[in-house]
Amino acid sequence: MNKFAIAIHGGAGTILRSSMTPEKEIEYKLGLKNAIMDGDNILAKGGNALDAVETAIRNLEDNPLFNAGRGAVFTSKGKNEMDSSIMEGSTLMAGAVTGINNIKNPITLARTVMQKSEHVFLSGLGAMEFAEKMKLEFAPDEYFFVQHRYDQLLQAKKSDTVILDHTVTNATSKKGTVGCVALDVHGNLAAGTSTGGMTNKKFGRVGDSPMIGAGTYANNNTCAVSCTGHGEYFIRSVVAYDISCLMEYKGLSLKEACDIVVHKKLVAIGGEGGLIALDAKGNIELPFNSEGMYRAMKKSNGNLYIGIYKD
Repeated sequence: MNKFAIAIHGGAGTILRSSMTPEKEIEYKLGLKNAIMDGDNILAKGGNALDAVETAIRNLEDNPLFNAGRGAVFTSKGKNEMDSSIMEGSTLMAGAVTGINNIKNPITLARTVMQKSEHVFLSGLGAMEFAEKMKLEFAPDEYFFVQHRYDQLLQAKKSDTVILDHTVTNATSKKGTVGCVALDVHGNLAAGTSTGGMTNKKFGRVGDSPMIGAGTYANNNTCAVSCTGHGEYFIRSVVAYDISCLMEYKGLSLKEACDIVVHKKLVAIGGEGGLIALDAKGNIELPFNSEGMYRAMKKSNGNLYIGIYKD
C-alpha cells in the first residue's frame, strides 16, 4: 500500500507547562488523539484525504475544549459565530463559510458548499439557508454554551477588548482554531480549518480560517496547509498559499518554506501562531512561533506524535 499521513492542530498561543494542570493536559492530548485516529482510520482503509480531514475536524468541533463548533467563543453580542473552509488538492476545488450560527459542524457545511453548489464562499444567513436546503444538522444555542467561553466574553467586555482566545491572565488559552491536513494512498492531499473566531469580536470580523490561500490551501503538486494564529497577519501574508508558492516556484522543501513563512515573514510583521503542513511525499511540518500549539501527526509507517509545548 502507498504511504499516507495526517496531521491536526487545535490552536496556538501562550500555552505553558507552568499554567497547565496535569488533568487538563491529559484532556487535550486525549482530544487530539481521538480526532487524529478518526482520520487515520479512514486513510488506513484506503479512504480519501477529504473524508479524513472532514472527520478529524468534526471530532474537534464536537469537543468543547477547542474553539470551533461546540466550543466556539462568543461575539460581543453573545453569539457563537463560526467560520470554516476545506480544499482538496487534485482539482483545487474548495468550499468555505463565514459568520454562521447554530450549524453543528461547520466543516461539513464548507464541504457541502464545495461539492453541492457552484460557489466557493458563502456567508451568514445565505450560508445557513443553504445548510437548511442541504438538510445539514443544526443545534440550539444551548449546545454551544461553554461556561469558560462565556466567562472569557465577560472579561473582554469589562475592558472593551477583543481576546484572541489567548491572554496573559489565562495562559492556557490559545489562539483557537482547529485544522487538519491529510495525504491518502491515492496521492491526493486535502486541508481544512474551522474556528469560532475571537472572543468579543464585532462588526462581522472575519479571520483567515475560511479564506482559501490564507488559512487553508491544498495542491497535489506541492502541499496541504492549515493555519492557526492571529488571523489578520495570516491574511496579509497569504500564509497557506505562500508556502505552496515557495515550493512550486522556488523549489524549496516543505520545511524550508514553512521556516521562512512562520519564523521570518510572519515574525517580521508581528504575526503570532503556527500551522500544520504536509507535502505530496508524506513529509509533515508543524511550525509555530508562539509559546505552544496543540498538534498531532501520524504517518502510515510511523508512530503517533502529540505535542502541546515548545519541545
